[in-house]
Amino acid sequence: MEYRIDKYLWSVRLFKTRTLASEACKSKKIIINNNPVKASRNLKIGDIIEIKQMPIVRKFEVIDFPKSRVSAKLVKDYIIETTPEEEFIKLKIAKTSIIERDKGTGRPTKKDRRLLDKLRD
Repeated sequence: MEYRIDKYLWSVRLFKTRTLASEACKSKKIIINNNPVKASRNLKIGDIIEIKQMPIVRKFEVIDFPKSRVSAKLVKDYIIETTPEEEFIKLKIAKTSIIERDKGTGRPTKKDRRLLDKLRD
């Protein structure tokens, strides 16, 4: 049995809509077995899917194909995440380095921007 990549990504809840999955394929964020793919590419059991979600690249292995979109509890029956732990550490570091401003303070002034740039460097 074969399954389109965009439909598979949607049915195992990696993307909220099938359109978003197709757009990710178009922008070369979906890689199967080290090759960027189109949304119409058919999957086989055992394929390795890489999804570029900046700043990390998540990896999954295809186990089986669902008949339709599955509940969150059943996703583990169809796909295994094989993303290395270093990628999640990289994500955690990126999240902590984001500087947030208080809501309602408006745009940063030139002085504020310079201070923010110093903190980032």
